[in-house]
Amino acid sequence: MAHIPERPTVRELLEARAQDRTDRTYLRFEGETITYGELDRRVNRLANALAGIGIGPGDRVPLMLPNHPDHVTTFFALMKLGATQVPVNVNLRGLSLEYLLEHSDPKVVIADARYREDLMPALAKCSAEAVIWRGGGDGGAGRVLDFADLAASGADGPPPGDPQPDDVVAISYTSGTTGPPKGVMVTDKMYRCSGKAASLVADVRPGDVMFIWEPLYHIGGSQVMVLALEQDISLAMVERFSASRFWDQVREAGATQIHYLGGILQILLKQPKRPDDGDNPVRIAWGGGAPITVWQPFTDRFGPEIRENYGMTEASSVTTLNLGESPAGSNGKAAPYFEVRIGDDDGNPLGIGERGEIMVREKEPGLITKGYFRDEAATARTLKDGWLYTGDLAYFDENGNYFFIGRKKDSIRRRGENVSAWEVERHVNTHPDVEECAVIGVDTEIGEQDIKLFVKVQPDRAVDPLDLIRWCESGLAYFQMPRYIDFVDEFPKTATFRIQKEKLEKGVAESWDLNASGHTIERRRGA
Repeated sequence: MAHIPERPTVRELLEARAQDRTDRTYLRFEGETITYGELDRRVNRLANALAGIGIGPGDRVPLMLPNHPDHVTTFFALMKLGATQVPVNVNLRGLSLEYLLEHSDPKVVIADARYREDLMPALAKCSAEAVIWRGGGDGGAGRVLDFADLAASGADGPPPGDPQPDDVVAISYTSGTTGPPKGVMVTDKMYRCSGKAASLVADVRPGDVMFIWEPLYHIGGSQVMVLALEQDISLAMVERFSASRFWDQVREAGATQIHYLGGILQILLKQPKRPDDGDNPVRIAWGGGAPITVWQPFTDRFGPEIRENYGMTEASSVTTLNLGESPAGSNGKAAPYFEVRIGDDDGNPLGIGERGEIMVREKEPGLITKGYFRDEAATARTLKDGWLYTGDLAYFDENGNYFFIGRKKDSIRRRGENVSAWEVERHVNTHPDVEECAVIGVDTEIGEQDIKLFVKVQPDRAVDPLDLIRWCESGLAYFQMPRYIDFVDEFPKTATFRIQKEKLEKGVAESWDLNASGHTIERRRGA
């Protein structure tokens, strides 16, 4: 069994790399190169300055920062102090932002001045003693400090603090689809586990360059910062994802690995073809959320091998691994640090091919979250009898390969059958004129639900709703057939390009209705 040792901690890892890789590149960003030695010096200065204003072990510090070396420095500075950082999605505003800052009960907030207008109402309602503005800014909670001045004021030596493997070093708020976001408590050891597991699925080799486009406030971005301490690689970071510039940025960086989430691969495939599409150094594209329909087209056009994994923040981010030996479309087998089970509604194990909830158990202590911050009810629902109930649905084959189906709460109960929204979406997305789609359940007067389909059509294309239904008949069962169809110009999305279904219109008064069209869906005889 693979093992995540108690030591070194992330702090100890960084300090060791500053000694044995002093002048080697850790990060490149917009023409700036930062070595391991320089990173550690910046981290020490900032950590000492933060300690000087009273930040210490366990203090909660929300970070609302863009992708930038200052964000990387702040991440490690708080890790060295044993403080608890609270990553903040920079797209949040209004009540969502107010909730996060109130619920996390912060001591200090560190934010970029570009988000000042959205932050000020939230700062007025939270308990923070001070706000540190990056890039100039004034106003906020308590003391107001300048990030650059503060970072320059710190001493060069090692800062105070002795973080332990089991210390909670981050509270990562997950998207709330049916209720308020939940703050996942992430430990030092969980970050190191995520880095090690990511190195396996990404097939990391000495000298590799990992391309980072994901926001650092997302676990997909932050785990890679630790990965570069675990393995002999460097990072190339950009401020944000750009589909039109992606491959040029990758070539310039000499990147050998790219990470994907949500619909990133589909977005890249929909870009206009270029003669140099396959002329890039990327060996592996790894991540989660790539439907089987894009695997071969992506590799044929751009070259990289696709390596899919399944994971969630609550279980150190990476739980299953497709290392190239599992079938295309599979999330692979359980990572060496975890036991994975497919269970029924009562947690009883299911067999080969049976669909149920993904359940995860750690093979050694400290790799699964301690729970949700100040949410005992959600913790009790999720952590039961040593198992993490993920809320995700999957099945496994005779070789132990797992196949993700969708969110359990994304399952629609229709005509006595459980319908996976993901399976319907996967088929609709194969239509040549469909760019993207989403499926939700809408309540009916007689109980259960009907299926509502939202479609974004390819540019300069048109789709007739009834033609789309006929397309669905070729690959879906009668009970999977959408009743309602809405066409949209754009979908509301998270920063990692996942469609925010909770924001989709649940009303059907203006929707195209299959029942009113006169078209009849045939059931197979005997069904």
